[in-house]
Amino acid sequence: MKIADPVLASRVFGVYLAANGVGFFLAPALILPRLGLPAPADEWIRIVGILTTILGMYFVYCARPGERRFFQATVIARLMFFSGVLSLVLVGLAPPLLVLFGLIDLAGAGWTQYALHKTS
Repeated sequence: MKIADPVLASRVFGVYLAANGVGFFLAPALILPRLGLPAPADEWIRIVGILTTILGMYFVYCARPGERRFFQATVIARLMFFSGVLSLVLVGLAPPLLVLFGLIDLAGAGWTQYALHKTS
């Protein structure tokens, strides 16, 4: 696989998502304070961890050559995530460090879009 391959971009991002999800499921009290967020007092972050792991699995398993619609949908979704996180930070509902997650999504969206452009 080469860098301008949307399959590679999607699978790498899927592994990233799954790893974050496992972390949020197994050790949210270790991860969240490092991001400037309070340690969880309820189960919701673990549920988010499960869902993030599942989403990562979709990115890994659905990434197949020629699945342009899937790749295009992931670009849109990651731009939406970045916009949402940035909005939360700008209105003071989330700590600025959280933008790092949004920037990773933005970079992944850019990589996938670049790869789609190169393979069209």
